[in-house]
Amino acid sequence: MHDFAFIFAGFFVGLVVGLTGVGGGSLMTPLLIFLFGVKPHLAIGTDLLFAAFTKMGGSVSLARSRLIDWRIVGTMACGSIPAALVTLFFLDRMGPANPAVQQVMTTTLGIALLLTALATLYKAVAGKGAPRDIAPDALDRATTPSHPAFPVLFGAVIGTLVTLTSVGAGAIGVLVLMLLYPALPLPRIVGADIAHAVPLTLVAGLGHASIGSVDWLLLAKLLAGSLPGIWLGARLVTKTPDRVIRGLLSLLLAYAGTKLIAF
Repeated sequence: MHDFAFIFAGFFVGLVVGLTGVGGGSLMTPLLIFLFGVKPHLAIGTDLLFAAFTKMGGSVSLARSRLIDWRIVGTMACGSIPAALVTLFFLDRMGPANPAVQQVMTTTLGIALLLTALATLYKAVAGKGAPRDIAPDALDRATTPSHPAFPVLFGAVIGTLVTLTSVGAGAIGVLVLMLLYPALPLPRIVGADIAHAVPLTLVAGLGHASIGSVDWLLLAKLLAGSLPGIWLGARLVTKTPDRVIRGLLSLLLAYAGTKLIAF
């Protein structure tokens, strides 16, 4: 019965990701901690690999559609991957199961969820106004940030946040890209965000696995539910009121974030 509950949780999160585009870590990690009583370090480590595997398929599909701007992905990764490795080094030195480290993880996770709630609400209100397409001659300008260091710096922040909490590569990543590249069409922003999330969550997840913070059996159960959930959500996305779903989701994330800070 417990196995079925994990599979259903994976299906639910996959469905929401398919419907809203919000990163699975925003929902999966709090579910594992509060609903199933999984230790925070195991929930975060397992969810990182969960996110990496679920987003691989999406990035392949987007790459085939030529919606990924690899220069953006590369510059963000120049900040996020080293930051993830440095964060993993300190987690390993201090011990991921250390009570003080667990407290930092849950508090940071709570703050990350509150930021994700704000980003989700922002996308619900303003996301419809983003450009959907762009002329080829304007694409080069649209993929050039106001300062070349900004994507690297924001990437480092996201890399640290994702490694500590498994949250940040989804809604927060999209919001950062919208701010850095305001002229870029929304499908390309989503494409860059998903493509960047794959190596980041894979590196962070494998790093957590190396220090014993991944439950492989749990991961298999979650993936068994999430893959059909994402498939269904992607097909229902055009039939659902996007702003209402994102608005409700932002309230749910804000509640979970507040509860984690007081955890």
